Amino acid sequence: MARYASIGVDLIAVSLLVFGLYFPRHRRRDLVVAYLGVNVGVLAVAASLSASNVGAGLGLGLFGVLSIIRLRSTELDQHEVAYYFSALALGILGPLSGSVHMAAALMTLVLVVMFLGDHPRLLRTYRRQIVVLDTAVTDRVALVAHLEQVLGARVHAATVERVDLANETTTVEVRYSEGTRLAARVGAHK
Repeated sequence: MARYASIGVDLIAVSLLVFGLYFPRHRRRDLVVAYLGVNVGVLAVAASLSASNVGAGLGLGLFGVLSIIRLRSTELDQHEVAYYFSALALGILGPLSGSVHMAAALMTLVLVVMFLGDHPRLLRTYRRQIVVLDTAVTDRVALVAHLEQVLGARVHAATVERVDLANETTTVEVRYSEGTRLAARVGAHK
């Protein structure tokens, strides 16, 4: 009976993860199926391995290899990778936690961390963007100043991905924060 209860707790937890957190915040339908499928697949294997003489390490190692292949087969953002591993963890926790209460507590911990860590209000002014400038800039100080002017934001990091001197373009990964801080700093220098 405890086995069925842990399966039920997992299904509730993954439903909250996917339909309560991930999809309302990110709206990527194709990953809904991936998260549900990987969770239920890991749950099924972990449940069957926990009831047999085969070591759970063998099954978990197999899913580790499969997850690496899956993660390399398509481009995922870092928050999507976090949801992917959360779905994996939820599927493993149910059958291998020992008790339904421990499984429920650990699953709740995963859900709370994902809720808080991916909350829209957390670090809401910070952004990451790939910017293609219509000028070739090789001086770092000039690049950051130009990016701050173009974005109207404070640049925290700028990683040049490509400088094309023939076509006069610069491709940069920029991490910046929006807000009035830059406007106040620029106004003070006038």
